[in-house]
Amino acid sequence: MKKTGYAFRTEIELPYTETVGKVKEELMVEGFGVLTEVDVERVMSDKLGVRFRPYTIIGACNPPISHQAFTTNLEAGLVLPCNVIIYEQGGKSVVEIADPMTMIATIGDSRLDVVADAARTRLLRVIAKLERVPVNSG
Repeated sequence: MKKTGYAFRTEIELPYTETVGKVKEELMVEGFGVLTEVDVERVMSDKLGVRFRPYTIIGACNPPISHQAFTTNLEAGLVLPCNVIIYEQGGKSVVEIADPMTMIATIGDSRLDVVADAARTRLLRVIAKLERVPVNSG
């Protein structure tokens, strides 16, 4: 796993489609549901008539964590749901998950730190589990 200033990133040896399914599965294990799923490749083709690499954006939500965030500060909705991207690059699947601590920090309400930390802990477990998936897991 690589930490950037705003996300956690990993590259895995699974095919893209299998990776998308595995990401959703691991998010569910950690209590996250998929609120949105955008097939960017298809959108670019349908709306612009251009080819784009396989690329998915997932908006993931953990209801108890989100409820706590919203009851603490309604502006938390500006940085929720937690965003995950998956795309192909160099024969591998790349998974990046926005760091909830970084996203929540933009609101400037330290009361939300405990909420962001809870989400971060779960999302880091998702990344760790993805990195342990055998190549021939399908």
